[in-house]
Amino acid sequence: MMRSNTPVDALLDELWLDLDQLCRVAGVPAPWVRQRAAEGLLEPRPLGPHDDWRFDAAALRRVRCMQRIERDFDAVPELAALVADLEDEIARLRAELAGIRRGLGR
Repeated sequence: MMRSNTPVDALLDELWLDLDQLCRVAGVPAPWVRQRAAEGLLEPRPLGPHDDWRFDAAALRRVRCMQRIERDFDAVPELAALVADLEDEIARLRAELAGIRRGLGR
């Protein structure tokens, strides 16, 4: 998903959520997150050697996307993860194209 560069976006990009916070904000149960992490579809990151899982804003967007795809289309988790990957790639390509257009003066 393409996002604008607002102060709120910048703040969200520096946000780190623990598992409980992620579940509350995304509206998913902890076993849902644990299963997808065990399958390699989500990548929680510890902030230190003895830290619990942490999730950044990109992980939150991914969880929301995957949950929506699974729910709306009765999709398996692997398919939902693939759709999330494709949405991220589309957003990256659109941003790259916008930069090229700006460079060309369009």
